[in-house]
Amino acid sequence: MNKSVEFFFDLGSPTTYLAYTQLPTLCSQADSALVYRPMLLGGVFKATGNASPVTVPAKGPYLFQDLSRFAKRYGVEFKLNPYFPINTLLLMRAVTGMQLHQPERFRSFVDCLFRALWVDARNLNDPATIATVLNEGGFDPEYVLALTTDQQVKEQLKSTTEEAIRRGVFGAPSMFVGNEMFFGQDRLDFVREALA
Repeated sequence: MNKSVEFFFDLGSPTTYLAYTQLPTLCSQADSALVYRPMLLGGVFKATGNASPVTVPAKGPYLFQDLSRFAKRYGVEFKLNPYFPINTLLLMRAVTGMQLHQPERFRSFVDCLFRALWVDARNLNDPATIATVLNEGGFDPEYVLALTTDQQVKEQLKSTTEEAIRRGVFGAPSMFVGNEMFFGQDRLDFVREALA
């Protein structure tokens, strides 16, 4: 493997979920590494003055129609989450904590949460629902909650978010091949070309 894709992501982004479903196969086919970089999209938005496209009244309904088209093209399940937008601070700390402390379970943990949000349309703004989802996925909610208060975890998430902003990230998903950035799940063809 001589190239890699850095995948800056936040669970609360439906376009990021779609990219997440495609990148492992794309990278495997290109004999490239996929490097997961959890960040806080809210922090990126605040720093860059950006906002979710669903906040634009004329754009929101179109966006979800378009996401459904891509999900069909990719052959993956997708459901509009009626609780969107989700405050992902706790979730992204949990993801960062799992990456640091239980890397062998990281992918299954992210799978569990992405599925809860964008397939099962669960309300992950609600701590009780999060606990239920984690239990169902085979994760200990108390352990995960403890990770979200760990200082090293907090600092790592903040550091990755600040790095993303320094490198020009303004939204999610953002992918880097070397120093070249690709924004959006609809840019995966360019990522594939950059790896070739």
